[in-house]
Amino acid sequence: MDLKAVSTKIADGSKHTAGTITNTLDTMAPTFAPFAARWDAEADRRRQLRTPENLKRLMEAQKNHASARSTAAQAKARRRNLAHSPGVGVLNPERRAARTADKAARQHARETLAKLKEAKTGYPATLRAKAIQAHAVHAIPGAGLSALGWDQAGAWPVAGSLALIAANFAALAVGRRKAAVVVDDEASAEERQLMERLHPTYWVEHAPDRGLSGTVTGVPQLGGAGITVAVRLDGQWDLAKFAAAESHVRALLGCRTALRLRVTAGDRGGWAVLTLGTRTAVDGASLLWTPDRQGIGLDTGTGEVVTLPHGRKVIAGTSGAGKSVLLRAILAPYALDPLSTVIYLDAKGEESGLWRHCAREAIDPGDIAGVVAEVVAEMLSRRDLMRDRQIATWRATEERPRLVVLVDEGADLMAMDSKKVPILPGLEQIARQGRSRLVDLLWCTQKPTVGDGIPSQIIGNMDVRVTLKTAGQTETQQIMGKGWQNHMLPGPGLAFVRGTGRDMEQSPVAVWDASQDKLVTSLPARTPWRREESPARSAGASVPSPLRLVKDEPVTASPQESPAAAVPPAKPTNREKVAAAIGTGARTVADVALVTGINKGSVSKAVKQLLDAGEITRSEDGVLSVVTAQAGAVSA
Repeated sequence: MDLKAVSTKIADGSKHTAGTITNTLDTMAPTFAPFAARWDAEADRRRQLRTPENLKRLMEAQKNHASARSTAAQAKARRRNLAHSPGVGVLNPERRAARTADKAARQHARETLAKLKEAKTGYPATLRAKAIQAHAVHAIPGAGLSALGWDQAGAWPVAGSLALIAANFAALAVGRRKAAVVVDDEASAEERQLMERLHPTYWVEHAPDRGLSGTVTGVPQLGGAGITVAVRLDGQWDLAKFAAAESHVRALLGCRTALRLRVTAGDRGGWAVLTLGTRTAVDGASLLWTPDRQGIGLDTGTGEVVTLPHGRKVIAGTSGAGKSVLLRAILAPYALDPLSTVIYLDAKGEESGLWRHCAREAIDPGDIAGVVAEVVAEMLSRRDLMRDRQIATWRATEERPRLVVLVDEGADLMAMDSKKVPILPGLEQIARQGRSRLVDLLWCTQKPTVGDGIPSQIIGNMDVRVTLKTAGQTETQQIMGKGWQNHMLPGPGLAFVRGTGRDMEQSPVAVWDASQDKLVTSLPARTPWRREESPARSAGASVPSPLRLVKDEPVTASPQESPAAAVPPAKPTNREKVAAAIGTGARTVADVALVTGINKGSVSKAVKQLLDAGEITRSEDGVLSVVTAQAGAVSA
C-alpha cells in the first residue's frame, strides 16, 4: 500500500472519528444545557453587581466592621481587667461602665457585620472564585492529611477534587456548545427560523422568560410531516401540563397562529415529542379524484388513504371550506355501487343538478317532504320484512339497495319544515332507525350549531363526523366536542374525522380534489330510486306508487292514466291519505301520522272508518293491513 493510500485512510478515519465525537457532543448538549445556562445566568448576575459604587460600599463596610471589631476587643479587654483587679467590686461604678461599654461595642460589631454581609451580597465574588474556594476547602485539607500520613486512601481527596473540577469545566463546555443547526437545503425560511429557536441553546436561554423553565429540547429534525423535536420535562412538568402550555410555546417560537402544533408522549417517561406541521406527507402528491380512488383523501401525516364506514354522517364546514367537493368524494362510490343508491335532498337547489342522471333529486319543500315520506315508508316496510325473515340487518339487493339520503344544506332544509309540509320528523326517524335497515342519513351544513344547522335529535345519532374548517371555536365544539381545532385549519380541503378511531392528535385529511363538475356528470347514468308498493308483504312483485303523502298536495296521476285529462285531480281526503300510507308500508297509527303529517287523532278516526268499511284490517298485535280487492287477502 503506497503512502498516499495510507494517508487517505488515516484522514478518512480521522474524519469519521471527528464526526462521531461531534455527534456525541451534540447529543449530550441538551443534558448539560440547563446547568450551563444557570451557571452563566448566575455569573452574569454577579458580574452586573460588581460596580464601582457597590465596591465602594463594600470597602466602607469592611473598614467600619474592622473598626468596630477593634473597639469591641478593647472594651472586652478592659472589662476583663477590671473584673480581675483586686479591690474592685461587682457594684464598682467603673466596672459597671466597662460592662456597658463592652455590650455596646459588641452590638455595634454585630451591626457592622450585618452591613458587611449586605455589602458583600451587593458586590459578590465571581462565580469562578467561589468555585475555586469550594474545591480548595476540600482539596487543601485533604492534601495536608495525606502528607501527614493520616489518610489511608493516599492522595484520593486531591484526585477527587481535581476530577470534580474537570467535570465542572467539561459540563460547562458541553452545555455551552453552540452546535450548528443542520437544516435541509429545501427548508423554507419559516422552518429555518423554527429549528434555530427549537435548538436547546436558544430554548434553554429564553424558556424561563415564557414560563417554560424546566423544559429542555433535543436536536430538532425536519421530516415529511414537518419539524419534530424531543422535549425533556423536568421538575413538576408532565405531558398534560406541557400540552396546556401551547400558547407559551408558540410565543417562544414566534410561529404563526395557523401552524398546527402537536404534543405527544415520548418513548419514555419525562419526555414529550413536539411536532410542528410545516409540511405534509401529501406534498407533491396528486389529489385529483378518479373513480378508482378509495376513501375521502390522504392523511397529511402518513400519506395513507382515509376511508369512512357506511352509516350516518355529519359533514360540516364554513362557507368555502370545501363541503361540496368532499360530498362528491363521499357520494361517488355509492353512485357507482349497484347495491346502493343516492337520494339528494338539495335545499339550496344547486349541486344536485349534477347528480340528477344517477341519483334521486328533490329541491322544493313539497318534493323533499314526499321523498322523505317514501324513504320512511320503505324503512318501515323493511322493518316488517326483517321481522318476518328473522334477521337483524337488512341485506341490500339491486331491487332494494342501500339508501344514502343526503341533506344539503341542513339550515335551509330546517327553514322549509312546517306543520303544512313536515320534513324533519321523517328525517329524525331515519336518523334513529335507519342504520340496521341500510338507510344512511348524511347531514351537510355550513353552520354546525345545534338548532341553527342541525337538529339535536339528529346530531345525537350521527356515528361519523367529518368537519372541515369552521368559523370558530363554538362551531367546532358543537360538532366535534372540546379540544378539537377545526377552526385552526389553514385552508379549504382539509378536514378532521371523528368516529372512526381517529383522535384529536390526528393529522388533517387532505380531501380528494373533485372540484371539476365533469367528474360528477361523467358518472354512469342510473334510474333514480323510487318507492314501490309490495303487495302481500312480498319483496318481489311491485307496482309503481307515485302517490306523494304531503299535506295539501295533489295526488300525482299514475302512469296508466290518460294525460288528456285537463281537470286537476281533487285533493285527497284524510281517509284516502291514511289508506295510501297503510298500502305503502305504514303499520301503526304512529307510522301513518309520521308519513302523512296528519295528527294522530285524525288518523285514528280515519282508521276506524276504514276498518268499519272493511278496506283495512287490524291484527291481534295491532298491525294495520290493506285488504286486496281480488281475494280479500291481507297485503303487506
